[in-house]
Amino acid sequence: MIHDEHPFSDPDEVRDPVRRFRGRLAAPVTVVTSGGPQGRAGLTVSSIIVAEGDPARIYFLCGMSTDLWEAMAATGAFVVHILERSSRHISEAFAGLRPSPGGPFAGLDPVDGPHGPVIPSLLTRAYCTLAGSEDTGRGYALVEGVIDDVELHDLAEPLQYFRGGFLG
Repeated sequence: MIHDEHPFSDPDEVRDPVRRFRGRLAAPVTVVTSGGPQGRAGLTVSSIIVAEGDPARIYFLCGMSTDLWEAMAATGAFVVHILERSSRHISEAFAGLRPSPGGPFAGLDPVDGPHGPVIPSLLTRAYCTLAGSEDTGRGYALVEGVIDDVELHDLAEPLQYFRGGFLG
């Protein structure tokens, strides 16, 4: 018999209602990178907010035990890349969901810059300076960055995350 739901999922009545609420918000999929040739790091991030202003700022959640967290702390900078549907494999590699022999940057030909590694195939990006972070007490930090510069290109089919999977 084929089921519509995951066979190992908890029943709705025992699932965290806040997590279920958050899962109903479509979220953009980004890859945040930091570091340099001796220690590149990156992570798929969908919990992200961009705030206009002078200066403009970007906020996202980052696990405090990740390589990205360490790289941002060491360099004080990072790059946020927005993904398209055709880049789903990149998202999965940086999330640790897809095998990536040689690491998630393998085959992407990253270019190291003052804010961190740039993935050339991901054309829409923001270059940011780390402005601070706040420990959420749950193993994550709310990261605040100042947006120093952006590169914009058409996003015909942005990659979005919704209810535990990708849209489209």
